[in-house]
Formats: sequence, C-alpha cells, structure tokens
Amino acid sequence: MRTTRVLAGAAAAAMALTMAACGDSGDSGGGGGGGDTLAKIKEDGVIKVGIAGEKPYSFMEDGELKGATIAIHKKVFKEMGVDKVEGVQTEWGSLIPGLNAGRYDVVSAGMSILPDRCKQADFGHPEIMYTTALMTKKGNPEGVQDLQDVADKKLKIAVMSGAIESGYADKLGIDKLEVGSPQDGMEAVTRGRVDAFALTGISLRTLAKDNKDADVSVTKPFVAVVDGKKQVGAGATVFRKDDDKLRKAYNKEIDKITGDKQAYLDVIGKYGFTDAERPKGELTTEQLCKGELPDATASE
Repeated sequence: MRTTRVLAGAAAAAMALTMAACGDSGDSGGGGGGGDTLAKIKEDGVIKVGIAGEKPYSFMEDGELKGATIAIHKKVFKEMGVDKVEGVQTEWGSLIPGLNAGRYDVVSAGMSILPDRCKQADFGHPEIMYTTALMTKKGNPEGVQDLQDVADKKLKIAVMSGAIESGYADKLGIDKLEVGSPQDGMEAVTRGRVDAFALTGISLRTLAKDNKDADVSVTKPFVAVVDGKKQVGAGATVFRKDDDKLRKAYNKEIDKITGDKQAYLDVIGKYGFTDAERPKGELTTEQLCKGELPDATASE
C-alpha cells in the first residue's frame, strides 16, 4: 500500500494550504534544512521513521521494528552511514503532519505518491508499485471483483482513513466507512458493518494470512478505474519539503535496489513482494505528483 494510501486527514489538509506544490521535481534544487537533517542522522547514527503499523510495510512485532519499508530503510540508510532505524507509530492520516512537526525524519509506510500529498511533503523515487483488492466475507457472497462492482451494486466498503482507497470511493460514489487500521477494516467485514474492505492487494493477503481463522476472502488484485482512467500507483519514502540533500542522497541508494531485480527481492521478498511490485522506471515521482498517470497497468 500501506499498502496502503487520497486524503491526508483534516490537519494535513489544512497544512497543505500553506505548502508549495509537487514533490520530487527531478534532482534540482537547493539543500535547505535537508543538509542539516542528513548531517544530523549521520552524526547520531540514528534515523527516526514514522510508521502506521500496517503489515507488510512497517509495523512493530514483539517489540521489534519490521516490514518491507523498514528492510529497505535499514539497507539504504546503512549505505548512507546510518546504522540504526527507530520507529514512531501514529495513525495513517497523521503521518505527514507528524513528519512536518519534526516527530521523525521520514515516513516509512509505502505511502502512495499523490498530488495532494506532494503539496505537503516531498516523495523519494518510487519503491513499490500498487494495485487494489477487496476483502469480503468468506466466499465473496456479493460476487464483487473490483470497485466498479461495489459501486454498481450500491454496496458499502471500509477504507482506511487517509488512504488512497478512500478517495477512490468518493469519486465512484461508494458508501464508505473509514477505519483506523487494517484490523479494524477486517472486523468491519466480519461483523457485517460493510460488504468489503478495500486496501492494497498485498496488505489484504498478509492480513488474511495472519488471521487464518477469520471468515474472509480476498479478491484478485486489480487496477482501480476512476473517470475512465486506470489508477496506476506507486509508494515511496516521504521527506520534509526542505530536506533536499537527504532526499537526493536517499534516491541514489534506493535506485540501486529498485534497479536490480535480485537486489529488490533480497531486501523485501520475504514480506511477500515480487518483481511485479518493483518499479521499472516507467513511472516517476514527478508524474505522480502532477497526476499524470500513464496509460498502463500495474500488476501483482
């Protein structure tokens, strides 16, 4: 996601009004406070990352910080001379406000790169390609396969507050229930409060795998279609607007991982990610920040 990923909460929306537009507009630009942050984390040997507790991206388990984006950050920041990654957990919609308030140095949650979010913070190069899926009661009693089915049948879905699926629901006119966590979404399905829970496919597969006794099924992943356009998406690390030097240094290292299939799988394959989730360079942060989606599909 977290997968997974359009709204950023009321606080974030208010903050967006005072921020400049777009995220990564190439690698031009000055350093600003970015040089300070980069120097500080190198001096301290520690970087603090904001997480939302969503598997398989970033979460705490038995007191240990785990997940695909955490594995990426441990690898990348080690190459940058920073040996320790610490996590600060918050709700999804509070991730960017918390970043801008200085509670942590970057957001490590596989957050989708969206125009509204690019007004509030800067995104690194794409790290994870996304598709959506639906979690339903076991057997998928309504027979839904994508969000258009949900809209056509006038069903109700659960979405995570601040997640991209919430925006899809709004644009498609789908009745929605916003929840604070993947677990809450699954419980909304099992308790009959909604007909389905929409989230990134890999997040729902992980959730179902970790809750084998839950009476749920997960559809095949699909590329959401809104206003006739396929919603190809990608997630990335999020930086404060003035952290150009930190972002540029990070991009150089992440490109070495996403640019090599085996390196990518070596870092996050154990969390269920495959080469299908690896960005192949056909989609840039600048395009996504401008809302310029290519006429292509992502797959899982």
